[in-house]
Amino acid sequence: MRAFSTFLILVLIVTACQQQKRSGNIAVGGTNELFRSQFHFTPESGWMNDPNGMVYYDGEYHLFYQYYPDSTVWGPMHWGHAISKDMIHWERLPIALYPDSLGYIFSGSAVVDWKNTSGFGTAQTPPIVAIYTYHDPKGDQSGRIDFQTQGIAFSLDKGRTWNKYERNPVLANPGIRDFRDPKVSWNEVSNQWVMTLAVKDHIEFYASLDLKKWDKLSEFGKTIGEHGGVWECPDFFPLKDEQGDINWVLLASINPGGPQGGSATQYFVGKFDGKNFTSQDTLTRWIDYGADNYAGVTWSDIPSQDGRRLFLGWMSNWQYANVVPTKAWRSATTLPRNVKLIKKSNGYELEFAPVDEILPIQQEPVIYDGTAKIESSLFMMEFDVDEAVQDFTLTLSNDQHEKIIIDVKGSRLSLDRTFSGIIDFNPDFPAIHTMNIHDVAIHNIKLYVDQASVELFVNNGERVMTELVFPTKSYNLIKLEQENPKFKISYISSIWK
Repeated sequence: MRAFSTFLILVLIVTACQQQKRSGNIAVGGTNELFRSQFHFTPESGWMNDPNGMVYYDGEYHLFYQYYPDSTVWGPMHWGHAISKDMIHWERLPIALYPDSLGYIFSGSAVVDWKNTSGFGTAQTPPIVAIYTYHDPKGDQSGRIDFQTQGIAFSLDKGRTWNKYERNPVLANPGIRDFRDPKVSWNEVSNQWVMTLAVKDHIEFYASLDLKKWDKLSEFGKTIGEHGGVWECPDFFPLKDEQGDINWVLLASINPGGPQGGSATQYFVGKFDGKNFTSQDTLTRWIDYGADNYAGVTWSDIPSQDGRRLFLGWMSNWQYANVVPTKAWRSATTLPRNVKLIKKSNGYELEFAPVDEILPIQQEPVIYDGTAKIESSLFMMEFDVDEAVQDFTLTLSNDQHEKIIIDVKGSRLSLDRTFSGIIDFNPDFPAIHTMNIHDVAIHNIKLYVDQASVELFVNNGERVMTELVFPTKSYNLIKLEQENPKFKISYISSIWK
């Protein structure tokens, strides 16, 4: 989570500690707002960025998120809160954490303290503990560099109400300007909590027995990965490959420095001995090659019988996030995605596929041959690609001459949104974004289209591109140019109806 600008903080600081409660489901009239996502999570109103504190408990997926309820641009950060039974349909709850005398509530994580190591609950009622960054705006403005610290809060009623720890902060700042976004998990091997913290241009690991006292373990990343900007919003978790071998995965968001400019998330796969993380190699890998998937993390405490590692990202980019052409709210999340670890000739890679929970709101597919005029702006398009003839061109357009073009030629896949609709709000937005696919044999393409977004999955997640688009009228004309131009369309029902 980044502080957006000093002047904005100065303008908004007077509202930092407002305690007005806001809650409830999306307003009925709001579901039809131009560009309102119909099968992605959005705040009812106000500003949203990073997903935070994602944890599963007692049948509910909790989504906390960076939230400023009083404006549609970044401001004093709160933790907004929503719950879901399926990661698709969401109920909005009251704001969970408000700014206080220690600062704004920046990004972090949440865990179920099953063993009650913190002492906040009991064996019968284990607490949910949130770990987050305090950002002190006064310290920032005065020129100090130790204005970010880590605090905790706990809930004993399934996340409905929260109590901040009276001795916050639990991890003081050693004198580093960017010291934030703790992701915490229980390590079974070392029998302790491990915190993964973004520190300027690298990651630091800390350990604790009770979530209150933390000791530094090690560092990673100063000489590996991309360093075009500040590292943020890490995640760290073990993942089995198809053979059952366990590796550790480290996600590290960076802003700027992404493959399409602005913000993006890189990842590393390697080994963790309870103290040190060692990457398998020095290659840079990205979770998404589009412009609009940032600060994504995974849910904690998914039951072992489920067995999945489930991911959600913020669908925007800091290049233009504050000025996209929505009115009552800003930002949406990506589709939730299942993360898999795949072994390839050049090492392990991650695949990100849409979760199966999206299937119940998809209608039966309709097959078309080359072109189609479709009936809904919400759909999933799917088609196969001949491995011997990889090249294709896919155009989605409307009668306003607005369009996006997805094109594969040789070893390059590109997505062109230079004529996609409203594009004049920022010079970085209208662009052709490309990714190298020299090591990928395409056999299947899935495209999820919502009111203001396109999510492209190559081979069910071997490569992904997530892009915002703002057409003034829905794309309803589809043209596929390839050897066998058959494709199918599955309309998607709105989650608000």
